[in-house]
Formats: sequence, C-alpha cells, structure tokens
Amino acid sequence: MKKVLAFDFGASSGRAILGTFDNGKITLEELHRFSNDPVEVNGHFYWDILRLFFEIKQGILKCSAAGHKDIAAIGIDTWAVDFALLDADGELLANPYHYRDAKIENMDETVAELGKENIYNKTGLQFLAFNTLYQLRNLKKNKPALLDRAEHLLLIPDFFNYLLTGKMAAEYSNVSTTQILNPVSCEWEFSLTDALGIDRKIFKDIVDSGTVLGTLKPELAKELQMPEVPVICVASHDTGSAVASVPFDDPATSLYISCGTWSLMGTELKKPLINDTAMSFNFTNEGGVDRTSRFLSNIMGLWLIQESRRQWKREGLDYSFNDMENAAKQSTPFESFVNPDFAGFTPPGDMPGRIKEFCANAGIKVPETMGDVVLCIYQSLALKYRYVTESMEEMLGTKIDTIHMVGGGIKDKFLCQMTADATGRRVVAGPVEATAMGNIAVQLMALGEIKGLEGVREVIKASAETAIYTPSGDAGWDTAYATFKEKCLGK
Repeated sequence: MKKVLAFDFGASSGRAILGTFDNGKITLEELHRFSNDPVEVNGHFYWDILRLFFEIKQGILKCSAAGHKDIAAIGIDTWAVDFALLDADGELLANPYHYRDAKIENMDETVAELGKENIYNKTGLQFLAFNTLYQLRNLKKNKPALLDRAEHLLLIPDFFNYLLTGKMAAEYSNVSTTQILNPVSCEWEFSLTDALGIDRKIFKDIVDSGTVLGTLKPELAKELQMPEVPVICVASHDTGSAVASVPFDDPATSLYISCGTWSLMGTELKKPLINDTAMSFNFTNEGGVDRTSRFLSNIMGLWLIQESRRQWKREGLDYSFNDMENAAKQSTPFESFVNPDFAGFTPPGDMPGRIKEFCANAGIKVPETMGDVVLCIYQSLALKYRYVTESMEEMLGTKIDTIHMVGGGIKDKFLCQMTADATGRRVVAGPVEATAMGNIAVQLMALGEIKGLEGVREVIKASAETAIYTPSGDAGWDTAYATFKEKCLGK
C-alpha cells in the first residue's frame, strides 16, 4: 500500500485529497476543502495567493492529524497561464493577477506586432486574451517597474512547489499553456519574449510531469508535523492531470471533454498538429504526461452556469443547481442559443443579462425566464461540442465514435445526455474525480509504483466508475445546429 497527498485547485475552490494505492486500485479521501475567492481591488482582479498557501498548509496538517504521516509524496495541480513574480531574494513582488482581470486586453496588439502565423507556427497554441504571453506584454506596457524588478517567474503550481521546497522549476504541462513554449523542441520560445523586450532570466528550467522536485523544507516539515516528504511536479495544469485519467479504449476514435468551469475538448496525439487549418479553427497544442500532445479547444464551460447563478443570488434569488436544471427541463427546447466563447462572457458580472443581449443582437429568441437562460446555456455548450467534434474529424481525417467526459461537470447528467444527443456520439462519463486521480497516479508513476501513462490509465479504469449515454436521435438537434452555426458562430 502507498499513500500520497494531492492538492487540486479549481477557479472557485480547492481540496486536499489523500490517494491510497492498494491492490492495483486508487481510493480517494477528501481531507480538506476550501474556497478560492479572488479579490477585486482598484479595478484589478487578483488571486489571494498567500491565503491559498495557508490552505495548503492546513491540508498537510490535517493529513498528519488524521494519522497519515506515512504519505510518500505531495503533488499540486492548478489552473493555467497565471504566474507569480519574485525578486532576487525569492520574495513575492505582488499578488498574481487573475486571468479574468479586465485590464488584460492587448492580445490583438501583440499579435499584430509579432504576426499571427509566426506565433502559431512557433507555439501551436490557441489565441486567448489571457495567455501568459499577453499578460507579460501587458506588464511590460503598463507595469514596467514591476517586471524590471522580477528575477523569477513561476506559474501558480510551481510557485506553491517553491514555497514548499525552496526549489524553482517550470513544469512542462503548465508551461505549454503560456504561448511561450515551442511544442516541438519542448523549450521556451524565447524569440517571442525577446521581441517584446522581456528578459530571459525570469524563466525557469522546464521539467517533465512526474519529476521529483525536492522535499518539504525542514522548517515547514516541523511546523506541519510531517516528515520531509518528496514534492512531485505532477501534470500541474489541472487539465493535464484530468486527461491522464481519461479511460480511452481507442484514442484514435475518441475525444475527451474535461468538464468544469472550462470545457477542454480534444484528443491525445503523439506529437503536435500545427498547420493553417488548426490555426483557422483556433485549436491548441498543449503538453501532457510522457510529453504527449493535448490537441484541443478551450470552450467556456460551466462558467456560464456558475456566473448566472451568482448573478441571481446577487438579486436575492438563491437557486440551487438542481432548481436550475429542473427549470430548464420545463422550458421549450431549441429556441435560444449563444456562442459560449463570446468574449463578452469572460469577465464576472451579469451573465443572464449578457446572454439575453447576445441573443437580441444575433436575431435569436431572447430567453425570458431563469429556466430559459439555463436551457440556452446547456444547448449552446452541447452544440459547440458538436462543432468541435466535426472540426476534429476534418483535421484528423478520422471518424469519432466516442466522447469521454471527465471531471466534476459530469455530475450534471442533463449536460451529459445533451452532449450525446447533440453530437450523435456515445458518451462515456467518468471519472468524476479525474484531476485528482491523474494527479495521484502521476505521483505513483514518479515513485515507480505505476509504469508509464498506459499503466496510469489501466489503474484508473480499475478504480473509477463510468456511465454510458447514448444519442436519442431527436432530429431537432440538426435544425438547432444549423441555426447555431449561422447565427452564433457565423459559419
């Protein structure tokens, strides 16, 4: 039996999860859960980063207090693109900006200067306004003194690892989201940062997923009543950990959706796919375990549901997710749609109001009730999944017959069934705890308990339950898809 501790950070909460590996299976036990509450100050949106490190320490203390001082390792995964800047003494210079900070708005300017084809051919990454490349350009333009003082740049999970061990590195899967990695050479693409006048010294050496970075610092081990256990660089981008846990039967004919605040939809390739067609579809090549390539599209996922619920709560209407789903089932289908990736949906705020405005501007029936808005979101996500599926088939030259949905979003059976109906493909849902499972399995791989990515997936197949959803064959989805493509996507 082997035990490890995983920290899994999402955009709104985090958890410390004990993974126990015994008799070829992983079992999970949640030891600590905490909220992740970004803070808006003077018009900027920040991560409360030191509070989050406090919660990491609380998770380790609870692990110790629960009698698990014998854990073999610790691993951390978080969201992508955001970073901490440190000075020459390794001190944090400022709270890291949140990727939804409205002040990050110079992607078009940077792309015009460096050239769209040049950026894509060198990085193979989707153009998103909050990518690390554009955040750095924003600092260079608007906060040059802050950037000039920086000696080190650490992506968020690398920063937490540094606080635990005192050692700095850049884990491959998260670096691959920055739009500064060359996915062929697997090295920093310094030609882009050089052109923006950003000093190379701040970027740390890249290490593979599954690298043992160091051990808990002695003073921390003493404070947290824990031995100086190893800290492992897992696939520290949460999607990298989630995709490692996808129970593929045949990756060549399957897609995955890592389903949560974002829907990351794609396939796993042995090498990146970078060409004009992929760029025209704005598809991305991110790094995975064993240096596989995650060829995918970032889709604005359940953020639309989550932010709508927050807005209604601000208005004094405290709907549960169950209330929202039941209301959606009472609304008339195939009337209202939006493009989930419309830029106006990115910032926090009045999501239902923006959805209604989008529909009005697009000449689509405006959703009126709460149920209408929720149904509009679900249908739009399912139809976007169909569009990505068909785009993938075109680029890969293969027929997709199965979509694997993993992550917390699959608790929403309504969305899983809609995905099967809209795409006309079989949906395999599970594991729910995909990111934590992937995090834990990569730790076990680093410790020699599991052999390679194939072994990781075999263990997770044996450990997690899945559910199957089959298409209903409702022809209404075909008519809805034609409207969605024309009025929402302009296709």
